[in-house]
Amino acid sequence: MPKIRWGKVLLFAACLTPLFWLAWRAWNEDLTANPIEFITHYTGDWTLRLVVATLAVTPLRRLLGAPSLIRYRRPIGLFAFFYGCLHALTYFWLDKFFDFHAILKDVAKRPFITAGFTAFVCMLPLAMTSTAGWIRRLGGKRWQNLHRLIYVTAVAGVVHYYWLVKSDHRLPVMYGTLVAVEFAYRVIASRLRRRAVPKPKAVFTEA
Repeated sequence: MPKIRWGKVLLFAACLTPLFWLAWRAWNEDLTANPIEFITHYTGDWTLRLVVATLAVTPLRRLLGAPSLIRYRRPIGLFAFFYGCLHALTYFWLDKFFDFHAILKDVAKRPFITAGFTAFVCMLPLAMTSTAGWIRRLGGKRWQNLHRLIYVTAVAGVVHYYWLVKSDHRLPVMYGTLVAVEFAYRVIASRLRRRAVPKPKAVFTEA
């Protein structure tokens, strides 16, 4: 338990470091010539990184033989949602001044905004149902099915990033590759588990 507790403390410190760094740059007026664009891209980058990290927890705990890593998946996912909220708030407030007509117009007409909005909307039920209470209410199977929305979030986030950048697509391609590998691992692992389950033997009774 102490190891897990200290692990969570270090995780929280690591996940909050980007926010402190952003605040430090803001305090020192070092947000480049276009602060709104810088904050938007910065928070978006960290949202996608943490979404990818959330997906990586399950493969890593199995490959490393470290089942306790599962305890870190929920806080990483919630930090991804936190940075996603900052990313969306920057767009809604600093860029559009809560002009919802202009926001809806952007969502409808600009594909990269559509993809980003889709990713954010998919994160909402994931964050809302992340507690043990919601797992009990929904039941394990329904909860697992709902939380497969993390893949929709990840794919939409990668597409949003890819369509956003003008020329250098290396980072979105890298994130997309990581998401694809994580998804492929889960599909293969699921099929191997199903094959490993012994089939029930037929029981013959006399007529």
